[in-house]
Amino acid sequence: MAGYYIIIGISMLVSWWVSSRLKSKFEYYSNVHLRNGLSGKEVAEKMLRDNGINDVQVISVPGQLTDHYNPADKTVNLSEGVYMQRNAAAAAVAAHECGHAVQHAVGYSMLNLRSKLVPIVNISSNLMQFVLIAGIAVMAASRTMENPNGNTTVLAIGVAMFAVTTLFAFVTLPVEYDASNRAMKWLKDTGTVTSEEFAGVQDSLKWAARTYVVAALGSLAQLLYWGSLLLGGRRD
Repeated sequence: MAGYYIIIGISMLVSWWVSSRLKSKFEYYSNVHLRNGLSGKEVAEKMLRDNGINDVQVISVPGQLTDHYNPADKTVNLSEGVYMQRNAAAAAVAAHECGHAVQHAVGYSMLNLRSKLVPIVNISSNLMQFVLIAGIAVMAASRTMENPNGNTTVLAIGVAMFAVTTLFAFVTLPVEYDASNRAMKWLKDTGTVTSEEFAGVQDSLKWAARTYVVAALGSLAQLLYWGSLLLGGRRD
């Protein structure tokens, strides 16, 4: 399975590079302090109010880059740094997560689709590696002269599970980009940030979005590899 490990290695290398760039961007823009003096919490609350959302709570959660919107309990969860900080990076993250809250409020279709996929993805992601390995073993053990590919049923189930996680990764892309676009439009239209601060917001969110692109492409590459094994296109 050398080909698979090459794909994993390349994906991890690119993901590390993008994550490093994202971290450096956020560190840089954390030093661009907002002239209005608003904290991440206050930016989030203001964006929610301006969009007529009154049933979403902004709370602080431990960790770094742990920011997320939880549609189940309608909370915008901001990491400790973002929650309290008063800089362009904090404003970018806070507004982006509120972008998800706005999506939820207006019934954004791709967010609804992603939410529906979550239970299936949770099951698939926990089991697919075991099923794929078992599928390879069964296929190899069952090969005969009459059936040189062996029994591919188990492998097919594993590939189907992987396909679900890949679909989820690609559905996530428009959800994340749309949330960022909503955040940037609001920040710019309301004058919450200056033009200099907005440039930092835009750059930060651009690199954040690229982490999702890398994840989706890496998942697709792995899916194609497993699919090629299933179709008998290659054997390692």
